[in-house]
Formats: sequence, structure tokens, C-alpha cells
Amino acid sequence: MKSHLRPTILLAYPVVLSQLGHILVGVTDSVLVGHLGKLPLDAVGMGVSTTSLLLVLGLGISMGAVPRVAAANGRGDDEALGRLLVGTVWVNMLVGTLLAALSQLLPLALPHLGQSAEVVALATPWVRLVGLSLLPLMVFQGFREWAEGLGLTRQAMQLSIAANVLNALLCYALIFGHFGAPKMGLMGSAWATLISRLGMALLMAQFVLRNRELGPKRPAVAAAWLRPGLAELRGQLALGLPIGMQMMLEVGAFSLSFLMIGWLGTTPQAAHQIAINVASVTYMAATGIAAAATIRVGNLRGSGDLVGARQAGFAAYWLAFGFMSAMGLLLVAFRHFIPPFYNTDPAVVAQAATLLAIAAAFQVSDGLQVVGLGALRGLEDVKIPSVVALLAYWALALPLGYGLGFGLKLGAPGVWLGLLTGLTVVAGVLLRRFRRLSAPGSAGPAAETPAEDFAHAEEMAILGQPAG
Repeated sequence: MKSHLRPTILLAYPVVLSQLGHILVGVTDSVLVGHLGKLPLDAVGMGVSTTSLLLVLGLGISMGAVPRVAAANGRGDDEALGRLLVGTVWVNMLVGTLLAALSQLLPLALPHLGQSAEVVALATPWVRLVGLSLLPLMVFQGFREWAEGLGLTRQAMQLSIAANVLNALLCYALIFGHFGAPKMGLMGSAWATLISRLGMALLMAQFVLRNRELGPKRPAVAAAWLRPGLAELRGQLALGLPIGMQMMLEVGAFSLSFLMIGWLGTTPQAAHQIAINVASVTYMAATGIAAAATIRVGNLRGSGDLVGARQAGFAAYWLAFGFMSAMGLLLVAFRHFIPPFYNTDPAVVAQAATLLAIAAAFQVSDGLQVVGLGALRGLEDVKIPSVVALLAYWALALPLGYGLGFGLKLGAPGVWLGLLTGLTVVAGVLLRRFRRLSAPGSAGPAAETPAEDFAHAEEMAILGQPAG
């Protein structure tokens, strides 16, 4: 397994930085907008919580390309890689258009989420504008996931870093009116997000379509782009939709927790927004390790090296365990120093510090569950993990969090303890599943039948649900 650590790290660190690019857009928005006051910070939190549901659905669908591209690359099938590129970009453009359209309907739901009228009024135009950026983001993802399936992870990393520098500069200029820009307040962060995502899409497309080394692996005839293969479209949706649904269920649970904590008042909600913003940074780093696991496991599986695929998966597990343990310790050490960067209200800072201590506790569970999902995607196993996420987050974590937070009156920490429980259960079930499906002699998820899959029944029993 040690021989797989170095190649996994080399694949993972650019993906980590690239994934951080997505979340740092929200972090930058929250840090800069937080200096405008609690209400604007709550409005950004509400906007991020609602638009993130559509964002992660799109990201998940785009991820369906990675194991298929990695497997085709492992077989040396350049013709299949060309078809997959066309299919991936088409699916992402269509999904991006749909998500951008749906985002314009989100403001209709905001007044019914139990938040203050002031927060809703500030969040509504922000949501509409940021929602439009989902289309260029999905175009970026289409080209990015195809390139990363080939193991080309540095280019997306470089573009994400450049886009975040641009986003930070634009946020600073447009929110506060610096460098001769108009002073737009909260909406300045939304315009910065849209502009930076447009730039990312254009530059990533240019890299894939003009790089000479990728010539043999992409369609040589322009007309091929007008005739996407239905098999490639269906294949990506078959893998990507369950991934997107799983991610949306997880993020949806955290978004609902934001709304629940909003029922307690603006101070707990602002504290929650700070803590979840910080925790999301380390989580996105773990998703980079998970993406590397998908690529390595998928590539080795495609080449017929099933033992290597298993070892690569466990190497990613150990990397995530070490990294997230270190991040948890850092959150504990700096829990009182981080919140003032967002907001200086003493009550907000104190509550955020408490929530960061709980966030430190679930760092390991969070990292292990997302790497488990990545390793299983490399085996093209996506449906059962989605069911596990549904049950753990929505049948366990949220009801438990509500009971602790409101029934036992623990407030925001009670809601977070419920989320910690859900993450821990998901991590344990997925680790068990990867061990079984990657074991020598296993035929993988495709071989499962209701009569034979006794171990799957045990997994569901852990959650207290029938196997189905």
C-alpha cells in the first residue's frame, strides 16, 4: 500500500487546491461581507445554503465522468476518450442551463424558510445573480473532470487559484468601492463570483481543446461535437445522478441545519455560518483526496489490477485520516482566533468558537466518508452510497439534531452534534462496503443480487432500516 501513497498525493494535491477554489469563493464572500454586519453575513449564509444545493448536484453529475475516463485511459482506448469528452461537455452544459434556470425560482422559496424579512430581502438578488454563474461553472467542470480522469490535475488547480485571486480582488473592489469600482455592498460579491466563473470556463476549455498532447484523445472533427453519443450521455447520467443526489442530500442536511439555527436568532446563525465556512475548507480538501482515489481506483480497475485498486483506495483512506486529524487539532487550537476575521461581535465570536470545537471532532468522520465515496466511485458503485447518505443524514442526523437543539435546548451545538452522528455513521458504513467490494474474488457492485447481498443487509441494519 505504501507504493500508492506518493502517486495518490501527486494526484490529490492539485485537486485539493482546485476543490478549495470552489469553496474559497464562498469563504471570501463571507469574510468580506461579514464586515458589513450580521444581517449581510446571514444573507450570504442563506444564499450559499440554498444555491449550494444546486451547485453540488451539478458537481456530482459532472463527477460521473471521472471513473469512466480513468477506466478508458487505463485500457488505452483513445476513441472512447474522445466520445466521453463530447458527452461530458454536453451533459454539463445541459445540466448547467437547467440549474441556472432553477436558481431563478429559489427566491420564491426564501420567504417560507422561517428567516427574518431583512435577511430574505438581502439574499434574494444575491441568489439570482450567483445562480446564473452555475452555467459557466458546469462548463468548467465538464472539461475539468475529463482532464482529471486522465490524471491531468494541475491545470484545473492553476485556473482555480487564478480565479480565486480574481474573485478576491473583485470582491474587495465591488463590495467596498475600491480601485474606482462602484460600491455595491453585498451584491459586489455576487458579481465577482459570476465574472470569475466565466473566466474559469473559458480558460479550461481552451486548455483541453488546444493542448497538443491531448490531440489523440479528443475528437479531431468539429462536427463530432454536434453529435454526442447517447450511450455516453446515458452513461454519465447513470453514474453522475446518484453522486449528485448523494452530495445534495449531504449539503441539504447542512443547509437545513442553517435554517434551523436561524430559528434561534441572528447571532447563533451568524456563528453557524462562520463555523460551517471554516469546516467546509477542510472538507473540500478531503474531497480532493477522494477525487484522487476515484482516479487511481478507476484507472487500476480499468487496467485489470484489482489488487492495486484496493490498495490505492486504502492509501487514500490513510491520507484522509492523517490530514483531517491534523485539521481537527488546528481547529481546536485556533477556535478563538478564527471567528474575529469574519465578525467582531463578542457573542458571535463566542458561539462560533464552541461550534468550531464540535467541527474539530467530526473532521475525521467527514474525511473518511468523502474518501469512501470517492473510492467506491472508482468501482462505479454509486447507488447504495446515496441510500446510505439519505438515511444517515435525513433519518438520523437531522431528527437527532432537532431533538438535541430544541427538545433538550442545547441550541446550535445540539444541531451540530446531530450532524456529527450522521457523518460518523456514513463513514463506518462506506468503509465496510469498500472493504467488501474490493476484496479478492469480489465481482464488484454489479454482481450484487437481493438473495446474495447479505452484507448489504447488514449495512442497512446499522442504520436501522430494511435493506430493500
